[in-house]
Amino acid sequence: MTADLDVRERDVLTADALEFVTRLHRELNPTRLALLERRRERQRALDAGERPDFLADTRGVREAAWRVAAAPPDLEDRRCEITGPPDRKMMINALNSGARVFMADFEDACSPTFENVVAGQRNVSDAVRRTIELETPAKTYTLNDDVATLIIRPRGWHLVERHVPVDGEPVSASLFDFGLTVFHNAREQLERGSGPYFYLPKLESHLEARLWAEAFALAERELDLPRGSIRCTVLIETILAAFEMEEILYELREYGCALNAGRWDYIFSVIKKLGAVLPDRAQVTMAVPFMRAYTDLLVRTCHRRGAHAIGGMAAFIPSRKDIAVNEIALAKVREDKERESSAGFDGTWVAHPDLVPVATEIFDGVLGERPNQVDRQRDDVVIEAADLLEFGIPGGEITDEGLRTNVSVGARYLDSWLRGIGAAAIDNLMEDAATAEISRAQVWSWIRSGRFAEDRVRDELARVDAAEDAKELFAEVALQAEFVEFLTLPAYERLM
Repeated sequence: MTADLDVRERDVLTADALEFVTRLHRELNPTRLALLERRRERQRALDAGERPDFLADTRGVREAAWRVAAAPPDLEDRRCEITGPPDRKMMINALNSGARVFMADFEDACSPTFENVVAGQRNVSDAVRRTIELETPAKTYTLNDDVATLIIRPRGWHLVERHVPVDGEPVSASLFDFGLTVFHNAREQLERGSGPYFYLPKLESHLEARLWAEAFALAERELDLPRGSIRCTVLIETILAAFEMEEILYELREYGCALNAGRWDYIFSVIKKLGAVLPDRAQVTMAVPFMRAYTDLLVRTCHRRGAHAIGGMAAFIPSRKDIAVNEIALAKVREDKERESSAGFDGTWVAHPDLVPVATEIFDGVLGERPNQVDRQRDDVVIEAADLLEFGIPGGEITDEGLRTNVSVGARYLDSWLRGIGAAAIDNLMEDAATAEISRAQVWSWIRSGRFAEDRVRDELARVDAAEDAKELFAEVALQAEFVEFLTLPAYERLM
């Protein structure tokens, strides 16, 4: 260990738990590193002009008859899911929100200070045992009788946890988060009629899904859990994964895999992977052609294989002071959720408890008493590779205001992240690492395509009300010639 532990942290980082994490890392990390190198090789090929396509060597998987394992009872109805960091107060509020599912996020919504990560694990354990509570001068927070089903999102394959070395190198953050969660809680969850459920982020291929399947199988063997008791949902949030949705489901079929349309990271990925030059972020809605193609294909793929399809995030934060702002924003949220429910999605994401009734009402209108619409086959959907790769947006514009917004939001978010806050309310939206990635990636692409000069970006950056270290970091990830793969990589080096 490279961090001092207090008594509560020692309850999380027990010798047995760390031994289990070490076993996972030693067994699986060589493959993880090889897959990360494969990502770099693929990027070099894309940079040289190669374009993604559906895989020829897995055609047999796509054409065969198979289905994922049936969802357990507490994941049959996922019409509204709420997400947030594993902060104690936010977890209690989210579990009490009326949403069917709460995703506790150790990834994009969590600034991974070691204190945040370990406290988050403790909060998860308390939530599983229904002992989580918080006493403040203003209010006492406790769980209701009926709470949301808990799903955990560990950090992605590309990240490490530097405070816990294994054999002289930082442990995989994915395996650290997953390992601690399943070690401390899986048996308790199963005994309570639920189970160890996970959201899997940032996958770029079915081979990365296969590695998760190996992690699940190893954990079930080591902890003597029933085979297939771990369940998962994969976020399809990269353009490359969109071409391998069938294969990803197949690799994780034993674990009842579902798919989620991770819209913000998906937009980021088309810039990063393929150099797309997109208009202002606000204009890249789910109704534009390439986003509609991706989400329609996701629903069709999921329902063909008996899997749930979960829609994207509504990031609006309702204001209890500005009624006019609320009315405009809620109209957009309604439009978005009506589109998703009519397209066949089985549920959707929201970022704030006040949006749970809105999203639930809209999906109630389509689902009624049914828990989902997995039986609705989208045979009308025929998507070709070209549909996923057509990034033109009719009427889209790159504007001065779009630049100003990206620079401001990106720098202010990094200011929060560096101070240990991974989910930040900025301009009535809940921003996390994924939306900050879009902001800096768009700025990078607009400079490279000649839309703006670097000096113009620096002028805008100077006007932002944020700390200098955050501005310096934004400049690094938005302005340097070679695209930085993830902003959280250099940001983590600066995080105390």
